[in-house]
Amino acid sequence: MPRYSSQRGEKYALHPRVQLRRTGRLVGMQVAIAGAHGKIAMRLTRRLVARGVAVVGLIRDPAHQEDLRAIGAGPVVCDLERASAVEIAAAIEGSDAAVFAAGAGPGSGPERKLTVDRDGAIKLLAACASADVPGYLVISSIGAENPPDRDDVFSVYLRAKAEADAAVEASDRDWTIVRPGRLTDDPGRGRVRLDAEPYHGEVPRDDVAAVLDALLAEPRASRLIVYVNAGEQSVEEALQALLSDRPPAR
Repeated sequence: MPRYSSQRGEKYALHPRVQLRRTGRLVGMQVAIAGAHGKIAMRLTRRLVARGVAVVGLIRDPAHQEDLRAIGAGPVVCDLERASAVEIAAAIEGSDAAVFAAGAGPGSGPERKLTVDRDGAIKLLAACASADVPGYLVISSIGAENPPDRDDVFSVYLRAKAEADAAVEASDRDWTIVRPGRLTDDPGRGRVRLDAEPYHGEVPRDDVAAVLDALLAEPRASRLIVYVNAGEQSVEEALQALLSDRPPAR
């Protein structure tokens, strides 16, 4: 399986998030993004590349490779539904963090909500453990904290997210679960509301990508569930307020 290499040199002696915290720089970090052609993933990739981060973009459709190359990512064709955890591990090897931004998408049935939104996230998690990728950031959804038991597609989707989140929480990775409100394609305002408890609202995808970017460089966000909605604080202000009672990185 082809794999993008960042050519970043030696690994950090410290945990990458700690190193980033101390230096204030993201240069040298490598992030693997599953579902890299998605709307949030493309926005996040542009931000990371602009900061000097090497991005490995996992995609299902080979036709999307040029789109990723055009924004500075290294594409890897890796279908999470069909690939084994071993194959996924080979694709993300050498990364400091992985982001699960994949999804079955609108119009898909209940079965694919399970095979992509649940099983894909769990396979990527297993691949992180196998490839010694410490960081794991998963895009979940508001409602996953208490999913309904109905049989409609959206209920199945929320249960799939909940089961994937439970697996992430039980893991030994340096995980963060992000649960946005209703997503919009409105231009980002750079103003958000971040909560540790459920809050229902809506948020532009631009601003979700900005929050993900900030979380990847914030060591205090480890083992935290973050609810993201539009608000009145800058991303930095909202994140610092959310993490104010958490100890600083050592």
